[in-house]
Amino acid sequence: MAVSSPLGARQTVAALLLLTAVTGLVDAVSYLRLGHVFVANMTGNVVFLGFGVDSRSGLSVVASLVAIAGFVLGAFAGGRLAHTLAGTRPGVWLVVVFTGEALALGLVAVLTGVGVLPFSGHGSFATIAVLAAALGLQNSTVRHLGAADLTTTVLTLTLTGLAADSVLAGGPGAKPHRRLGSVAAMLAGAAAGAGLLRWSPAAVAAVLVATVAGAFLHADRQSRSAAGGEATA
Repeated sequence: MAVSSPLGARQTVAALLLLTAVTGLVDAVSYLRLGHVFVANMTGNVVFLGFGVDSRSGLSVVASLVAIAGFVLGAFAGGRLAHTLAGTRPGVWLVVVFTGEALALGLVAVLTGVGVLPFSGHGSFATIAVLAAALGLQNSTVRHLGAADLTTTVLTLTLTGLAADSVLAGGPGAKPHRRLGSVAAMLAGAAAGAGLLRWSPAAVAAVLVATVAGAFLHADRQSRSAAGGEATA
């Protein structure tokens, strides 16, 4: 089920690129602080499960399983919200989803900052689960938006498309702006996350997601105002 974005095409691309940067930020936290596990890149976690067979790998099978489970639950919640709300009020659906994601990321930023949620030990599994659920919610929602080349997480197909569709490869040579933008956004987010580890990359991620939620809220209000004006005309 693909749902049209209430934002214009360029604004939608900008919003999804911000979410791509969020993926880089949050995965920087999970990989560098939570014991080499991803909360957005589930392909990596499946591979880590295999590597974990070797006890000398230093990878936690439990952490990967927790991340996958949290991500799937978040994606399930995103799917339910899409089927419940998107058909009638796409703007409300997107505001609810991204506000929820921003609150989850903000909660992690606060609780890790005060030491309630730890970055190590068994307590870190709760941190991993919440972050993975937030990114699962994001990915499920973006999937329902159906924006080409803007998955906000997976860059393997993006890089493949850049090469395979290029003129040099005999492809159509379509404008690669979205794909290049996705790569740049992910790279920038990951670099920023690594640089902000002493502070709180999750807080920055929460602000970015809240910005996206605010953009969809503004678009929804404008569409309602326009509809009200047409009804009274």
